[in-house]
Amino acid sequence: MVETKRDKSVKIAATKMDSEMVIHNGGCHCRNVRWRVRSPASVVAWNCNCSDCGMRGNTHFVVPFERFELLGDSEKFLTTYTFGTHTAKHTFCKVCGITSFYTPRSNPDGIAITYKCVDSGTLTHVEIKHFDGLNWEKSHESTGISSCSKE
Repeated sequence: MVETKRDKSVKIAATKMDSEMVIHNGGCHCRNVRWRVRSPASVVAWNCNCSDCGMRGNTHFVVPFERFELLGDSEKFLTTYTFGTHTAKHTFCKVCGITSFYTPRSNPDGIAITYKCVDSGTLTHVEIKHFDGLNWEKSHESTGISSCSKE
């Protein structure tokens, strides 16, 4: 099959649309923690099986820290859990216990957004990839996840 000039234009337009930024709002179950984040409407989310994410069932997408904004008085409802290297900051609501975002070990310069905590209406597509947190170093090297927190 031969690709026409029009086919190339459609592909470029589709890629551009996927990369255009939108504002996603979200937060925890009790709504005491609220935030907004700028990312594409179509995201790649990581299903991690590390000892923490595996128990919580967390699947998240990563954005640069600068694209994340905590809203209102959310800060006073947050607490943080760390373990192991203490690089990851597992942030969760003191009231309902939901981790709607956190600082991942894979991207300490970014924020991991739990995609199921994004308010409905702005995410158009979520591609889920596996991150083998039980074999963290190997997975970190092979997945390219560290590039997700770069502009």
